[in-house]
Amino acid sequence: MDASRVTQLKQFIDQCKADPSILSDPSFSFFRDYIEGLGGKIPTSANEDGSYKAKSHAVDESDEDMDDLEDEVHPKHEEEEEPEIIESDIELDETDVVKPDNEPPQKMGDPNTEVTEENRDASQEAKIQAMEAISEGNLEEAIEHLTKAILLNPTSAIMYATRATVFIKMKKPNAAVRDANAALEINPDSAKGYKSRGMARTMLGQWEEAAKDLHLASKLDYDEEISAVLKKVEPNAHKIEEHRRKYDRLRKEREDRKIERERQRRRAEAKAAYEKAKKKEQSSSSRRSGGMPGGFPGGMPGGFPGGMPGGFPGGMPGGFPGSMPGGMPEGFPGSTPGGTPEGFPGSTPGGMPGNVDYSKILNDPELMAAFNDPEVMAAFQDVMKNPANLAKHQANPKVAPIIAKMMSKFAGPK
Repeated sequence: MDASRVTQLKQFIDQCKADPSILSDPSFSFFRDYIEGLGGKIPTSANEDGSYKAKSHAVDESDEDMDDLEDEVHPKHEEEEEPEIIESDIELDETDVVKPDNEPPQKMGDPNTEVTEENRDASQEAKIQAMEAISEGNLEEAIEHLTKAILLNPTSAIMYATRATVFIKMKKPNAAVRDANAALEINPDSAKGYKSRGMARTMLGQWEEAAKDLHLASKLDYDEEISAVLKKVEPNAHKIEEHRRKYDRLRKEREDRKIERERQRRRAEAKAAYEKAKKKEQSSSSRRSGGMPGGFPGGMPGGFPGGMPGGFPGGMPGGFPGSMPGGMPEGFPGSTPGGTPEGFPGSTPGGMPGNVDYSKILNDPELMAAFNDPEVMAAFQDVMKNPANLAKHQANPKVAPIIAKMMSKFAGPK
């Protein structure tokens, strides 16, 4: 690129830095699109000091704090909206499927009927007549003869299975299924019952059920007709099985993702609650370790600055006899006017014993270490506010010895 053009471009960019509002001009829309295409942010408004900040980042610090607080209480989780699983159609060969027959159910025999030898013979005769009618193509007549045979001998599985084969020839698969079921109730190992029901279910398009029945029939009594029908049924049954497995898998994966999202949400909420409690505890510890307001800051270096406001009115039970009226103003040792100078020679008016060497308190490592313990300091503050509260700390093995030691320092000569 020509050097003069580079210089012009640099000058233009310097002007944009000084006044980003230049980029709001519609004629520079191509340049805005280029910057944003690279992931840049275009400033949209000026701050009070004249500087510019991208709109997407124009957030006050207080707003950020509020967002952080809100995140702690309610962690942000974008719920993934997954589309509903819609199953696709299956391309099946339905050449042999027929319209279901919805006629009233055929007559069925009473299984509780007592069958005599005479009835068996008559039933067998009716079956022979039915076979003759079938051979002549008179299917309705054949059904009548077989119905008579069934009513005479309702315990014969072969009679029901035979009538089922005739219903199949008549394209009445529902009637054939009823007869096949009756035959299998009488004889669960009826090959003819499974075969006729399998063929009827094939006509109804019930491919998986048909394949199951035909396989059972083939195991009990194989024939070529069953094998021929299975060659038409099995491809459809396999397609249905694969289709079902595919969508069962997709639904399970969808449910697993939902469970995982819920698990992550609960974990994030637990983590947020833990972090919130941790920050609260750290903040509380920081306030406690900052020393007592008006006294003992930083572990009492150089005395008790500011004194003990209000003193210990009425004395402390079990120690500090008398009282410290007015407190120990302006700290000790070496107090300022109004206090008791240089180690309290004599005694403090009001009853505090004299001749107490306060440097022993300040130079006592155990006391100094204890005053750096937030629990001890909190207890000491509590007692300072109300000496009667001493009783509730006497059972604390960490606090009670320190308070007792302090009281012994102030006890004076016995």
